[in-house]
Amino acid sequence: MINDIISVVLADDHAVVRAGLKAVLSTAKDMKVVGEAANGVEAIAAVGRLDPDVLVMDLSMPQMDGIEATKQLVAAGVRTRILILTMHTPDEAVIPLVEQGVAGFLQKTAADRELVDAVRAVAYGDTYLQPSAARVLAGGMRKRAEHADERSNFDRLTPRERGVLRLVAQGFSAPEIGTRLTISPKTVETYKQRIHEKLGLTHRSEYIQYALKLGLLAQD
Repeated sequence: MINDIISVVLADDHAVVRAGLKAVLSTAKDMKVVGEAANGVEAIAAVGRLDPDVLVMDLSMPQMDGIEATKQLVAAGVRTRILILTMHTPDEAVIPLVEQGVAGFLQKTAADRELVDAVRAVAYGDTYLQPSAARVLAGGMRKRAEHADERSNFDRLTPRERGVLRLVAQGFSAPEIGTRLTISPKTVETYKQRIHEKLGLTHRSEYIQYALKLGLLAQD
């Protein structure tokens, strides 16, 4: 439950950065920095001691980084909302962080303009993502959904069809596949036709791309 003043803990291994963030937040009358930490271990301790509304935390810190600290805080069930502040541009690493319970993601280069709004948003239960991070998140989630659909379709293949698919992707010809599976080359072609009907795969390049997406080529 948020009081009239939003309490904030800052976690960054550079004192000058923490000072700058504190100065930005001091411009907001409804916020107060109640503690600071130089690494993930100190951040966890500060959250346990101070029970802040928001933890503004860097990802790259010594001793324990922001990712591990996030995992431990979420596992502990703290009510503190976590806003990640980092120098890095958002990539697909944003996705597991949000899934783990991070409430927001903000680049340090935008902190002077957006930090107050970001802290306020996450404090009151919203998720705050810069447009670039939101695009990465949306794209990553879409890819995961697509891969999930493809995995579901793959699982509906018969064991023999799966075996043929993998061997085609690995570059074996119909006669070679027939020898490996103890079936005729004509039967191999029948299985390939069934795979085409179920998955839409025709050319070997399509088999390879599909197998790579699902990690089939890494399997024994």
